[in-house]
Amino acid sequence: MLNFIYYPVSFILWCWHWVFGHIFGESSGFAWALSVIFLVFTLRAILFKPFVGQVRSMRRMQEFAPEMQKIKKKYPNDRQRQAQEMQKLQSEHGVNPLGGCLPMLVQIPVFIGLFHVLRSFKPGWGEVYYFDARGVESFVNAKLFGANLSTFISMPAEQLAQFGTDRTNVILVSVPLMIVASIATHFTARHSVARQNQAALDNPQTAIMNKLTLYIFPLGVLVGGFFFPVAILLYWLSNNAWTLGQQHIVYKRIDAEEEEKKATAATTRQALAPKPGAKPVNPKKPAPGAKPANGAKRMPTAGPGGSSSSPSSDAANGSSNTEIPGLISGRSTSKKPGNKKRR
Repeated sequence: MLNFIYYPVSFILWCWHWVFGHIFGESSGFAWALSVIFLVFTLRAILFKPFVGQVRSMRRMQEFAPEMQKIKKKYPNDRQRQAQEMQKLQSEHGVNPLGGCLPMLVQIPVFIGLFHVLRSFKPGWGEVYYFDARGVESFVNAKLFGANLSTFISMPAEQLAQFGTDRTNVILVSVPLMIVASIATHFTARHSVARQNQAALDNPQTAIMNKLTLYIFPLGVLVGGFFFPVAILLYWLSNNAWTLGQQHIVYKRIDAEEEEKKATAATTRQALAPKPGAKPVNPKKPAPGAKPANGAKRMPTAGPGGSSSSPSSDAANGSSNTEIPGLISGRSTSKKPGNKKRR
């Protein structure tokens, strides 16, 4: 049923083994170990962009975490209304909670696929997915410091004998990988927890998840190492090493972007702020004695006889636009009968 996972995983592993097999030899343990490691690197390179989106999404969720707490306090007994309001809030901020889980969700089937493919590499077996019988025999005979990549510490002694190795060699290779992989898992989680703000740290659910990722998951890697093949331990170690380095690069890049945005906003506010001692100028109201701005309309003034005149009509008639005392005092300046004509 999961052949759609097994075949792509085995194909990527086959491609990298073809590369390193030409360098170290087809049955070399180093060639197979590097093939597993670069299988991880290939997957994580494909998921690099979704990982950046995951980090940005988590950062935005931390920014409006106080608003989510307000919604929980406002509707403490109405779960449906809480979900609706939180979904609305996430939509307004452009946050998709499922987008943050995508890289992790994709890695789970790959881990299952690789585990199944490696467990299928057994002595005397024929084709295994994309590998032919020769490729399976090459993997079975490959040894890394005396231990086969398909062997694990709790494997029965008769099966270890079929691979031509013993439990001591497997322990000497597996235990250091288990310890380093467990430490890498802890520091990867610790790096992520250090990015959380105080509001997220005060959330009880977040506190539980932090304890799981900081202590329970690394302990699970350490205990699970007794049942994981050497190749799976290599997968786990290289995956956490990539994650730790990727987090350092992505977090540094996002922090630089945030600092640049803050500096730009501060520069803009400083440029728009009035100088010390200067009064703010209202752009809609011209200063006393200043000419109207270009394009501003001038209010028409009433000309002789009570008709309104505009600057354009005054210019066309060759007259100047002067005020009439009668208009100022509110009295009409029309001539009364019997007045003499002025010269």
